[in-house]
Amino acid sequence: MTSYKELGFVNTRQMFKKTMAGKFAVGAYNFNNMEQLQAIIVACVETQSPVILQVSKGARSYANQTLLKYLGQGAVEMMKELAKSEGLKEIPMALHLDHGDTFQLCESCVDSGFSSVMIDGSHHSFEDNIALTKKVVEYAHKFDVTVEGELGVLAGIEEHVVAEKSHYTKPEEVIEFVSKTGVDSLAISIGTSHGANKFKPEQCTKTADGVYVPPELRFDILAEIEKQIPGFPIVLHGSSSVPAEAVRLINSNGGALKDAVGIPEEQIRRATQSAVCKVNIDSDGRLWMTAAIRKHFSDKPADFDPRKYLGPARQALIDMYKHKNEHVLGSAGKV
Repeated sequence: MTSYKELGFVNTRQMFKKTMAGKFAVGAYNFNNMEQLQAIIVACVETQSPVILQVSKGARSYANQTLLKYLGQGAVEMMKELAKSEGLKEIPMALHLDHGDTFQLCESCVDSGFSSVMIDGSHHSFEDNIALTKKVVEYAHKFDVTVEGELGVLAGIEEHVVAEKSHYTKPEEVIEFVSKTGVDSLAISIGTSHGANKFKPEQCTKTADGVYVPPELRFDILAEIEKQIPGFPIVLHGSSSVPAEAVRLINSNGGALKDAVGIPEEQIRRATQSAVCKVNIDSDGRLWMTAAIRKHFSDKPADFDPRKYLGPARQALIDMYKHKNEHVLGSAGKV
C-alpha cells in the first residue's frame, strides 16, 4: 500500500473549494508517456496552475502500473525542482484515475498512490450505478482519496469508453445519487463528447467559410443541476476543442482526419464560471502531438532519432496547456 501523500500528491477536495471561490476550473490532462507528462508539468508550473494528472485504464496498462508509480514520484520531484529553479511556487498536483470501470481497478489505484479516482457506472442502471459508486467511495475514503462519479452518458469514443448516443444528466436524479453514494464530485452530460469527432456534420451549422459550428452545450441542464446540489463540484468530460490548425497540420502532412469538430473554448470558459471545477482535456493533446510529429517527418523524412521529433511534440503540448490554463480554464496564477 502506497499513500498518495508519500508521493507528494494532493486530493481534489481543497482544489475544488478554491475553484468555486475563484470561478475557474482545474485542467485534468491525460498522459501516456514521459513527454506528455513533462509538458503538463512545465506548462502548469510556468503558468502557476494547479493540475490533475489523469491516467486512463488504457494508459495504466500501456505504461505498466509499477512504472506509473515511479513516474508519479518523478513528476512531483520535477515540479518542485522546476518551481525552485524559476523562483515560482510549487503547484498542487493530483493523480487521478480517469473512467475507472470496476471496483477492483479503483481499489488498485488507491493502493498504488492515486489521490483521486473516478468510478464510471453510467453504463449501469441508476440503482447499480449508486451501489458501485458507493462501494468505491467507502473504500477510497478510508485513505482520504477523493472519488468522482458520473450520471448521464457522453457520446463518442475514448479508449474503452464507447457510446453512440449521449444521454443528458437528469437534474432530478443528482440529489439522490450524491447523497446515497457520498461522492466528492460529479461528472455530468450536457453535450460534451469524447474523441476528436464529437459531432456529425449534420448536427452542426456550417459557416460561409466552411467551418462547422456545433450545437451549444445545455447550460440550462447545468443551471438546474446547480440548483439541486448548490456548491457541489461538477466535472466536464470530453471538453477538447479539436483545434482546426492541429487538424489542418495533420491532414496536410499525410493524415486523414475527417469531420473533426470539438467544443468551442468560449463555451468551456462559460461553464467554468459555474460549479464546474474540473475540465477533462485529452484529444487536444493527442492532436497537437500528432501534428508536430507528422510535420517534423514531412520536413525531415530522414530523421530517426526520437528526441528530434518528440522534442517539438513536447513543445507543442506545452504551448497548448499554457493556452488552456490562461485563456480557457482561468487557472493561471491560482496556486
